[in-house]
Parts: sequence; structure tokens; C-alpha cells
Amino acid sequence: MSAPAPSPLAIVDAEPLPRQDEVLTEAALAFVAELHRRFAPRRAELLARRAERRAEIARTSTLDFLPETAQVREGDWKVAPAPAALNDRRVEITGPTDRKMTINALNSGAKVWLADFEDASAPTWENVVLGQLNLIDAYERRIDFTDARTGKPYALKPAGELATVVMRPRGWHLEERHLRIDGAPASGALVDFGLYFFHNAQRLIDLGKGPYFYLPKTESHLEARLWNEIFVFAQDYAGIPQGTVRATVLIETITAAYEMEEILFELKDHAAGLNAGRWDYLFSIVKNFRDGGEKFILPDRNAVTMTAPFMRAYTELLVRTCHKRGAHAIGGMAAFIPSRKDAEVNKVAFEKVKADKDREAGDGFDGSWVAHPDLVPIAMASFDAVLGDKPNQKERLREDVSVAPGELIAIDSLDAKPTYEGLRNAVQVGIRYIEAWLRGLGAVGIFGLMEDAATAEISRSQIWQWINAGVVFENGQKATAELTRAIAAEELAAIRAEVGEEAFAAGKWQQAHDLLLQVSLDADYADFLTLPAYDQLTG
Repeated sequence: MSAPAPSPLAIVDAEPLPRQDEVLTEAALAFVAELHRRFAPRRAELLARRAERRAEIARTSTLDFLPETAQVREGDWKVAPAPAALNDRRVEITGPTDRKMTINALNSGAKVWLADFEDASAPTWENVVLGQLNLIDAYERRIDFTDARTGKPYALKPAGELATVVMRPRGWHLEERHLRIDGAPASGALVDFGLYFFHNAQRLIDLGKGPYFYLPKTESHLEARLWNEIFVFAQDYAGIPQGTVRATVLIETITAAYEMEEILFELKDHAAGLNAGRWDYLFSIVKNFRDGGEKFILPDRNAVTMTAPFMRAYTELLVRTCHKRGAHAIGGMAAFIPSRKDAEVNKVAFEKVKADKDREAGDGFDGSWVAHPDLVPIAMASFDAVLGDKPNQKERLREDVSVAPGELIAIDSLDAKPTYEGLRNAVQVGIRYIEAWLRGLGAVGIFGLMEDAATAEISRSQIWQWINAGVVFENGQKATAELTRAIAAEELAAIRAEVGEEAFAAGKWQQAHDLLLQVSLDADYADFLTLPAYDQLTG
């Protein structure tokens, strides 16, 4: 890719990393700087618009399909046909881009790997830069290595057996403080997208694939429009055909659920599908309707299954929308981590995973997510049973589905209540996840589940909501700041006993405890936990 000489005002402000010069080339930084200068102002406007919309929801406690885009919903249009490498997506594995995960995910037997720079990756500069390097090395087939601790060798399978990579950059709200452009921190999303696209677009075309992306935390079709403008510019800059880039949008905010058709329309030539992301979706409901009264109080997170009426409305509308427009509909995450010690635990969990994937395949989804390679065959069997030799089931239009606006926010249709154990679990998981994140880990196994940043977001959001709503649990105790502090103190003491003094002192446990309480108890609800957490990560 040709590029102009870099501006001296694109400055890397970080300790040097091994082989960073292969990623942070002058030409690559010039491209990122150009993205920043062209698109950062619009990004700022859209972030401000989020706050305005949230204020409107606080005033009305409702949402509706947009009257001003009715012609899009009523129009006769389709997204561009899927490229061959993205036509069969029946199982997708997710995970960060460290060296071991890169090899294991590509080798997993899944059709797609979501190579994650977002919720499954804490954005340390090392993770940002070396994650990019690992993907370059994978495409160049020079990523083989031996685990220094176990002596186990890792190597890629033949090219035809590897998963197709769909890369997920950070959301619009996050900055990258280690790269300053014209004196300001760059957008994390533009850094992740820009470096990946610059280095790999032509490499991927040569491999018969292309630069494919998952777009996280999208809140409106206008945000999708910005991404589309970025794709058009980037493809022209690189001299590759328009439509080479493909994007799958995560419908993981409640506002995006009301704009699914519009989001696909904005990305039409670059759209590859939509995905149903559960924890962030619930987090978004709490965030947006946190002052909407009793009818918006979510019960324990594990009580909100995909069979809850408002979650069914969301997923069935997603399938109908995608297939109406010729796009893939991708289901949610199976987060279970198989135990190497307890076959009975695995048996029960595998049955739940199978039921979940059977339901998604039966509902018309074209694929689904897993967090662990051992779950790939289970999910594959569920979709094989429905798809057979077909790559997808986009011909299933689900015209039987009709969702009224109120059904998407009918939280009180779920027959479950917050419990004391739900509060304890939210505190436990929140502290444990945040501690790992502050050490640079974004995908963390906790109590048999693979958790990411969305886990911590729903945990702290529920604590905040229950306290502010004055929830009374089944044991008669009321959700209060004092009760939450007491549970957090107990959990911190239990962790100290569990890991030992040395490991406790070496970890970030007190910081994690304090940060969880900060974002759970502050009167002003933080838009994203990762914003104050990033202050500590980079401080």
C-alpha cells in the first residue's frame, strides 16, 4: 500500500516493544493519522449524540422504531452477497490475539475466529501492538512456537483447515493514549482497524479472503454510516475494490435493536450480518432505563436466558431482519469452559450448550459463538443437523415473526427477581474479572465460564440498579451500598485466603475491589466501566 510521508505529529508514547517496528511503520502510522484527521470529529459528534439520546430515554422511559427511516424498513433492498470465505459461519470461536490463542483458534475447527481487540482483550499497548503482530505472523505462517512452561509445541494446520478471521476493534468510546495524533489521543477503534487493514488487506486478498470486521457497541445507524465511510476511504487508499471489506455488527445495545434494518442499509455493500450479544445487551438495557422504575429491574444475570420473552423478541427480530435483507444472523456465546477434572459438570453443561445451539439453529440463525475449542463440535452438530450441506439458511425468512416496539423492553415479562446470591455473584465475578483486566487479561475463566468485559459491565450495572431501586431480596435484606461493601470485603478476604498472601500482594485485588465499588455505588453512573479502568491501566 502506498502512502504519503508520515506527519511528525503522529507520536508513539510508550516503551518500545519487541518487533514493534514491523507494526508501527511510518506508512502505517500515516494511514492511522489520516483516519484520525478525517473521522475523529464525526466520532466525537456521535458520542455526544449518545448522551442526548440517553437523556431522551430518561425522560420518556420508552423506545420506538424511527419514523424518519420508515422508507428504509419498507424498501426493497438487500446487502451485497457474502464472499465465499464468509458464506458458511455455522460456528465461530472468540478470543484475544495472544500467540497461543491465535494458533488454537485458527486450528479449532470453527469456520470463523473473532480475533478480539475489544472485550476479550485488555487494551495494554503490548496487547494492541503484539496482537497485530501475531495476526501478521499467522497470515505469513511464521507463528509456530513452543510454550516455555509446558514445552508443548504449537503450529498451524494446513491453510484449508484454518478458521476465517473476523477482527473486532475497540468501541467508539475508547481512546488509545499511547498514540497521539496532532497532540490528541487517537481513537482506539481507528488504531485497531487502521493497523490491521493497512498491514493485512492485500495479504488476505492474496489468501482468497479479505479484511473482515466485527463492529462492537454500535448504538445507531449513524454510527454504522461512519464505519461505512471509513471502509470506502480505506479501500480507495489501498487501491482495492469497494466491497472487499465486510462487517458484521453486534446488536448489543438496546438502541441498535430498534435500528437493525437501518444499520444493514448503511453498510449495504460492506455488510456481512448481525450478531446477538447477550451480556452487553442487558448492560445497555440497564444503562438506558436505569431510572425507568420497577418494570425495568433485571433479575440475576443467570436468570435472564435467551428464552426470556424480551430476549426472544430481540433474537427473532434479528433473524427476520437479516434474512429479509440477505445477511447472516449469528447467535450468542456459549461461555462454558470444560473441566479437565469433573465429567459430571461437563455432562450437564454440554447438554445446556446443545439445547442453546439447537434452539438457535431451529430459530433460523446461520451460526453461533463458542468460547472454547471443546465446544466447537457441539455447536457444529446442532447446525449441521439443520443446515446439512447448505452453508446457511438465509432462505428462512421468518415472516411469522412480528415484534412490537414494546416487546423489546418488556423486562417485566420475565418471571424472576433479584436475589441475595445474585448480588454476591455480581460482586465476586466483578472483582475477579476487573483484577485480571488490570493485569492485561481480557478473557478470564471464572467459576467455569469464560468472562469478558461485558460480564463486569452487567455485574456492576445490576448492583447499581438494585441499590438505586431499593430492591429487597428474598431473605429480607435490602440492596444497599453498605450491604455491597460488606459482601465485597468478605470476598476480598476469601480471595486472600484462597490465593495466599504472596499472590494477593502481587495482584491487583485491592484496586479491583475499589474500582468495582466506585462504578457500582457512585451516584453518577459511569457510561463504561472500561473508561475509569483504562485510567488505571495506563496510569
